[in-house]
Amino acid sequence: MNTFDAIIFDMDGVIVDSEPRHERAFREIFDELGYGDRHGMDFAAYYGRSDRAFWLDFVAKHKPRQSLEELLALKQNRLIDILRRDQPLFDGLPDLLERLAPRYALAVASGSNHPVIEEVLAMRQLGRFFSVVVSVQDVPRGKPAPDVFLRAAQMLAVPAARCCVVEDSAHGVEAARAAGMEVIAITNTLPSERLAAASHVVETYEEIESLLLEPVRDP
Repeated sequence: MNTFDAIIFDMDGVIVDSEPRHERAFREIFDELGYGDRHGMDFAAYYGRSDRAFWLDFVAKHKPRQSLEELLALKQNRLIDILRRDQPLFDGLPDLLERLAPRYALAVASGSNHPVIEEVLAMRQLGRFFSVVVSVQDVPRGKPAPDVFLRAAQMLAVPAARCCVVEDSAHGVEAARAAGMEVIAITNTLPSERLAAASHVVETYEEIESLLLEPVRDP
């Protein structure tokens, strides 16, 4: 690993086990709106992307009577309810943050909106670890564009090359690479072969700790 000054964490699928809960929220809304299994949406194709990207494609396909903003609000509120009830933090993630925080500046750069990020970072008071939080709401383009990662680096006042990203999706890996950052991909959501563009692919948070907290060796 290179030497870094900052670690930027994706949130969905990295901090919180939310990808299946995103799908559950969408499916519940589809059922309530009368689409059931007729929605025709490939959930896995949107891992790492924003709800807006998902709903834009849904609206283009089905032309529902609800507005885009109504659909966004319905799903966001449902997801927050699910997250609040389940509290699905990944085992090992809080301990990893405890160990990284003394050495690195930490940031979150997420494809989720701020209300969802705030709900997650309230769990176990995780927000105390992050000096910078960036949402897709804060930038012109979502992943796989690099905007959220570049904004996080700018707010941290750390050059992109001195940042390492932790991601779980192929779109997120692509975005981090486009930002000029190294990226550790964890196989929480996708198999390792789908994450091969990452600098390192790992299965556990202990492996991330080993990569980022290796003892400093004498030259």
